[in-house]
Amino acid sequence: MWRGMIISCPIIAACFFPIVCGNPYGTMIPANGGLLSAFSEFHKQNTKKAVMVLIYLLILVNSLCSYQIDAMPIFDNLEFRYISNKKKPCPRWVRAATRVFFGVLTTFIASAVSFLGGLGPLIGGIALPVTLAYPCFMWILINKPCRYGAMWFLNLGLGCSGIILSVLLVAAAVWKIVDKGIDAGFFHTLLQPILKPKS
Repeated sequence: MWRGMIISCPIIAACFFPIVCGNPYGTMIPANGGLLSAFSEFHKQNTKKAVMVLIYLLILVNSLCSYQIDAMPIFDNLEFRYISNKKKPCPRWVRAATRVFFGVLTTFIASAVSFLGGLGPLIGGIALPVTLAYPCFMWILINKPCRYGAMWFLNLGLGCSGIILSVLLVAAAVWKIVDKGIDAGFFHTLLQPILKPKS
């Protein structure tokens, strides 16, 4: 998995680099959509179809690589469960089957519960301490640095700022949900064709 992450991270960076260079301030991303809708909304008249296809391909490759990194703990946990139950190493076909099953399951959930995008900031704010705060506190507990030393203050400060950021993000997400509401509908996707034929 480490090798996969070493390969995925530069690919993700390579996909984001041209997008960031093309829109440095994020002023063209609409409030109700992501990058795909922004490019098709603002640039479809004056951009060649090949360039738009390249942009969509970059976003697709980025999504596929990011999915592998984000799902890595789940894959690890599934393999650990298999190894602990069977008391033998996980064969390659079982590893592939569990990854395909998890991919199909997440795709089904994304299609069935189409309003999860509106809950994204709330879910992200709740999960944020796992990546921003807890590792700092764990480092202090595991390594036991000199109390009130530079590394102790650095990790404590980063951990506390991660918790504060998480609380602010959850508060903002709840405020947005209360203010704008959520259009909760199951199997109610609003997908539109990305490349529409010229009329």
